[in-house]
This record gives sequence, structure tokens and C-alpha cells, in this order.
Amino acid sequence: MRVLFSLMLVAPALAALPGMGRAETVLPDPFGPPQHQWASAPSGKPWGSAAGIERGPHGEIWTIDRCGANSCDGSDLAPIIELDTRTGKAIRSIGAGLFVFPHGLHVDRDGNIWVTDGAISADGGKGLQVVKLSPSGQVLLRLGTAGQRGDDATHFMSPTDVVTDSQGDIYVADGHAPIAPFIPPGNDTRIMKFDRHGKFLLQWGRPGSGPGEFANPHALAIDAEGRILVADRGNSRTQVFTPGGKFVAAWKQLGRPSGYYVDAAGALYSIDADSTEASNPGYRKGVYIGDAATGTPRGFVPDEAAGEGVVVAPDGNMYGAVNVAPHGITRYLRK
Repeated sequence: MRVLFSLMLVAPALAALPGMGRAETVLPDPFGPPQHQWASAPSGKPWGSAAGIERGPHGEIWTIDRCGANSCDGSDLAPIIELDTRTGKAIRSIGAGLFVFPHGLHVDRDGNIWVTDGAISADGGKGLQVVKLSPSGQVLLRLGTAGQRGDDATHFMSPTDVVTDSQGDIYVADGHAPIAPFIPPGNDTRIMKFDRHGKFLLQWGRPGSGPGEFANPHALAIDAEGRILVADRGNSRTQVFTPGGKFVAAWKQLGRPSGYYVDAAGALYSIDADSTEASNPGYRKGVYIGDAATGTPRGFVPDEAAGEGVVVAPDGNMYGAVNVAPHGITRYLRK
């Protein structure tokens, strides 16, 4: 399948890119049609909201099931799942009782799992933290103050995603879009940087639509040069920064990003769960594939039920985590 974009729709986003001046721009689709609700939840119940899916250093795939619902508050289910991509079944599940609204997911170079928790528990004693877990589920590090919202160095407003770089430094996107009752309006929006031990180093960003400003910074990735890619979802763009927070570029040509995956060849997979003619004219829901260094588009995988997480497994197939109906894990077979 191929997707055809007319110049009228894409030229404003692609005008600055080399080799994109044709009257029609055709992006190839390297995957088959989406297979929604492909995986089975370990609880035996229907899969809940799944906002993240990531690949570890040995090719292992981890994902989120919000406890069969859209929240884990009060649940005894383990929401962080290692997934067997051959069978769609769970290998193991960890994190029971630790999270309220598990949202962002990252697996570091040592195979440890990082999770952002974007909401406060009903009793006010849990949530709004970034938690580092061993593959067996041992808590190794916590950032933020449990159950307390704030915009200083020791609190989060609503953390959406986390990544670590080759030095072990930690980057957190903070400031989810308002979603009652989990996330109140008026959130600050910023990117925070910590050292490998959790010491706060710096932050950048504020609400807005200019360079270095954000409207729902929803996901993070790091390219081969160590630059920080931010899914500035509310502004329908990817913003690129140095590790110190200096603005480098803003890309509109890779959709309205909700989640990222960067592969070893430098391809950026940007999953778009929200584009419509009203929210982002000229773009469709699906997965945009581009060059992580330049933003140049390479492909597009259409999916009107695209979710908020995307990854490519060692088998070459792509997997998406879907946070709204149809909840669960989507498989896209490579052609």
C-alpha cells in the first residue's frame, strides 16, 4: 500500500527539505495492514489502555497495560509487560501496585525499565513520579515527589515520557495535555534533565508555539548525535534540541507525534494518533517514517486507529501501543 500526498497538502511542511519539490510526493508503506488487538493481556482480561512500547538492548519488547482500564489506581495487576512478539503472549509482568497512570516507557542500555506516572492516586499518596525498575521489578530509582504536583526540581506536573542517553543522563518530558480527572488544566510544560543518580541539572521550555515552547510534550527520543527529539504534540511538530536544551529545528512533516522509535539505521518512527483535517490539515493518522538526522520523510503506514507508542522488533515487524479503542497492541507485518 502507498499513500499519496498532494503538493497542496504537504508543500508547506516539506518546502525546506532537499529533493521534495515534485508536484506529487509518494511515500512508500513498508508494512502490511494493521492487526489490531493482536496480543493477549496476561490477566486474561481485555487489554487496557496502552500508551508505551519499547525495545531493550537484547531485542526484548516491553509495553504497558493500564490494568485492563485507563488507570491502575486500586488495581493489583502488574501493568509493565515483557511481550513475546512471536506469540503475542506475556513473558512476565512487573510493577503491580506501583503506578496510577503509567504513561511513558523507556528501556535503557542495561535493560532497566523506566516508567512515568502521570496522575495522582485517589488517596493522594502515589503518582507523579518517574520510576526506574530492574527487569525483575525491583525499584532502583524514583524521581519526583509521590502524589505531589509542582514545577520545581523535585516535583512534576504530569510526566509524559523519559529517556536516558549514552552517559546515563535522564531526560523527562513534563506537561501532559489536560485530561480530567487525571491531569488538571494549566500544567507547566518543560523538558527536565537529571544526572544518572537523579540529581537535577537543568530544564527548558514553557507553554507556547514558538521555538523551544511546548503544547503537550508527549514523547522523547535521542538520535545518533545525542540530540533530543521532543514530540510537541499540541503544536503538531517534532522539536530538536542539543542535550543542553538549545533549539536546533522544528519539523512539521512527520505528523502530529504521540510516540517515537529510532532504529539503529537512523530511521525515526513517529506515530500519529491525532491528525485530522481540523487538528493537523493535510496529515493522516498512522506512522510516519523519516530520517532522524534531517526529518526527511521516508515512508508512511496508514492506521486510523494508531496509538501512542511504536517500536520495531528484531523480527522486523512493527508494533504499536493503542491507548483508546481498540485498546491493546497492534502488529504491522513487514512486507
